[in-house]
Amino acid sequence: MTEEVKTCMSKQKDQMEAVLVHLEKELSRIRAGKASPQMLEGVKVEYYGNMTPLSQVAAINTPDARQIVVQPWEKNMLPVIEKAILAANLGFTPQNNGEVVRITIPPLSEERRKEMMKSCRAEGENAKVAMRNIRRDANEEIKKLSKDKVLPEDMAKQAEKDIQDQTDKFVARVDGILAEKEKDIMTV
Repeated sequence: MTEEVKTCMSKQKDQMEAVLVHLEKELSRIRAGKASPQMLEGVKVEYYGNMTPLSQVAAINTPDARQIVVQPWEKNMLPVIEKAILAANLGFTPQNNGEVVRITIPPLSEERRKEMMKSCRAEGENAKVAMRNIRRDANEEIKKLSKDKVLPEDMAKQAEKDIQDQTDKFVARVDGILAEKEKDIMTV
């Protein structure tokens, strides 16, 4: 394998790893009936005139599987945090007791679970499309090397096969991640 092919394969692998990381991050935002601090990851609050991530103005904990507790470092932030969580439209209502903001996670209905499964599958399909695009780019790079006579034709064919094999492995990993998330969502 030539240095150009190794570089191309390495670049493809790095890009596909990044797609997997992104997929896992997106799936962590889809709640599976259990409380998780990641559920509030996208929430931003106004803090001294700047929109700031909630995690930078408060401690976010999960004392049990059905509850998230947000404890601000400044008490005057309680109503601001409460409004920001409501405005984020996450599907739950925060309760402010003057000390902390509590969010009780309701159990998921069967219909809601199915909606979440669709969201997970859509994220998985987006990841697979991204991987196919990465594969296409890598194959185009190999074809260009072959056309420019930098790479012999038989090596180019082998490189394309290796790229496809690597893509198949990453797509299988996406399927595994999705299967695990779906199992997590469907567990009552």
